Amino acid sequence: MDESKNPDSSSLARPSKPTITKQKSSWPFAFFVTVLVPVVAATLLYQLDSFDPAPLPPDVLTGHVITVPARNDHILRESEFVGVGNLKAPEDVAYDAKSGVIYTGCADGWISRVTVNDSAADSVVEKWVNTGGRPLGIAFGHNNELIVADPEKGLLNVTADGVVELLTNEADGQKFKTTDAVDVAHNGIIYFTDASYKYSLSKFIWDFLEGKPHGRLLSYDPATRTTKVLVRDLYFANGVVITPDQNYVIFCETPVRRCRKYHIQGKEKGRVEKFIDYLPGMPDNIRYDGDGQYWIGLPTARTLQWDIAFRYPFIRKILLFMEKYIGRPPMEKNGGVVAIDLAGNPIAHYYDPGLALVTSGMKIGNHLYIGSIIYPYILRLNLEEYPAQAAT
Repeated sequence: MDESKNPDSSSLARPSKPTITKQKSSWPFAFFVTVLVPVVAATLLYQLDSFDPAPLPPDVLTGHVITVPARNDHILRESEFVGVGNLKAPEDVAYDAKSGVIYTGCADGWISRVTVNDSAADSVVEKWVNTGGRPLGIAFGHNNELIVADPEKGLLNVTADGVVELLTNEADGQKFKTTDAVDVAHNGIIYFTDASYKYSLSKFIWDFLEGKPHGRLLSYDPATRTTKVLVRDLYFANGVVITPDQNYVIFCETPVRRCRKYHIQGKEKGRVEKFIDYLPGMPDNIRYDGDGQYWIGLPTARTLQWDIAFRYPFIRKILLFMEKYIGRPPMEKNGGVVAIDLAGNPIAHYYDPGLALVTSGMKIGNHLYIGSIIYPYILRLNLEEYPAQAAT
C-alpha cells in the first residue's frame, strides 16, 4: 500500500503530541507554613519573653574537674532498694542512732521513718508526719524534735509527738521560695538555705537557666526567734552541714559545682572561703558521718550539655522555651555521691550512668544510703562488698 497516497496515513502512524497543562506549584506555601511560620513564631517569642539569662562568672565556666582517687561507677546494679513503693522521692536521709531509724522527707508531704533490716525487702516504712508541703532537708534538734526545710512552708519544727510548728518563712522582709537544707549547731542555732528567693521548687531549673544568684545562707535562733541572712547572692544555695569543731558551716552551690565554708565563730566570724571547687557533679545535700567524712549527693555529673548551656546564655533561654512548651531534653546522668575529708579533699566517688537527680548520701554503718527527688525508694550500697577502687 502506498502511504503517500493516503492522506490520513501520517496521522495514524504518528500519535498526536499531548497537550501539557501547567499547574502552579504549592511548595512555597507549604514551606512557609511548615518551616517559616514556626521559626518566625519562635523568634518573636524569644524576643518578647522577659526571661533574661545572665553570663556566669568566668571562673566557674572552666571544664576542670577535681581528681577523685577512688571510684565505683556501677553502683545501681550493686545496690538494694529500700522502701519500694512506700517512699515517694525521699530527698534527704537523716539517721537517729538512738533508735536506729532513718528519717526522710517525701514528695507527698510525708516525713517517713524507715527501719532497715538485714534484707532491704524486709524494711519497715512508717508514714509519720505530713507537713502539708514538700519536706526536703531534715536535721535533729536537741529536744527530740526534727527540724525540716520545707520549700512550700518554710523552716519547720516537728515535735516528738508529731506537732508541726512554723519557725520562720522570711528574712529581711523577703519570703523564702525554696527552703532547702538544714543543720543544727551544738548551741541550738539552726543554719539553713533558701536555694532561691525568686523561684519555687517546681521551677528550680529556671533558676539554673537564668544564671543569677538568688540563694541565701541563713540562721535561726530559737531562743530569740530571730532569722538572719548570713550570705547573699549564692547560686542555688543547697546543702548545709556544720563542721565537727563547730567553727564553720559548709554550704553547697549546685550549678557552679562548689561548696564553701562560712566562719560562725572566732576572729574571722562572717568570713566566707573555699572548701571544695570543681566537683565531678552538681552538689546537693551534704552530710557528716561522724567518722571524718562528708558525703555529698550529686544529681548529675558534669556533662557537655550543661557545660554548653552555662557558657552561652542564649542556649539557656532556648532550653527554657523547651522546658515550658515541649519538654527539655534529658541532660543529667552519672548521678551519685562523693566522699570528702574534713579538709575538703575528695576521697571516693560512687555513681552510675543510669542514675540521675540523686540528692543525698549518708554512710550508716557499712552501708551508703542514697536519696533522690525521683525514685520511689532509698538506694543502699554495701561499702565493704562494693568499695570504690583506685582510679586508673
